[in-house]
Amino acid sequence: MNTMKKTIFLLLFSLPVFAQEPEGIITYERTQYWTKIQQRLTFLSQEEKDRAKMTFGSRDGYKEKMKLVFSPTQSVYTYLSDQGESEDGRWSWRQDDYIIQRDFAKETLTELHEMMGKTYVVQDSLPAPKWKILNQLKDIAGHVCMKAETEEPVKGQKLTAWFADDLPVSFGPERSFGLPGIILELDINDGDVVVTATKIELKKLTDKELALPKMKGKKITEKEYNRLISEHIQDSMKSHRNPYWSLRY
Repeated sequence: MNTMKKTIFLLLFSLPVFAQEPEGIITYERTQYWTKIQQRLTFLSQEEKDRAKMTFGSRDGYKEKMKLVFSPTQSVYTYLSDQGESEDGRWSWRQDDYIIQRDFAKETLTELHEMMGKTYVVQDSLPAPKWKILNQLKDIAGHVCMKAETEEPVKGQKLTAWFADDLPVSFGPERSFGLPGIILELDINDGDVVVTATKIELKKLTDKELALPKMKGKKITEKEYNRLISEHIQDSMKSHRNPYWSLRY
């Protein structure tokens, strides 16, 4: 076998193996439309909704850079940088604590949430998400993605995901996972929040890149986390205020 044939053989042999166990880092852009969210909340006064329109105007889309570090069995999703920055670069601030980890080998989740003035560490077994896969395709970051939908029952949100089955790991941005391919775009409530992959870097990861930092906060279960969210939303509805000023949408 000559050198060229050997090279082609090795490429063809290695591609399926690599495709079965991808790992690397995906950068996402997360855009949150505050005016749309305000309009959706029926318990807010029209005066408050109008005030939001005046406040945000054409600058409604609030953008953040996120990253998903993933191996065949683990993923860690968090901010690309600890510091947030205004679009003109004049202002910066500390990002809220927010880390989402999934471990399929141990069948566990670990999450860090800074919300409602406190910090919580959620530790529990992995739930079994129920997705409906639809017959629609879309190109995202050079990958053909399939559409899937589900409902988030605690916040009452419609989730639309676009996943790439040529990257066959079941991770995704935010708290979403459980599809037969990595989620490259997540839409919450028909465009209230859109999280889209902008860069995909497939590479061998180090243990350090997948390691969780030391987490400080009150330890709670998934059930307790859901109860806190539900109670906060109910209290906000009674007070006619937007619950998502102090809670991730």
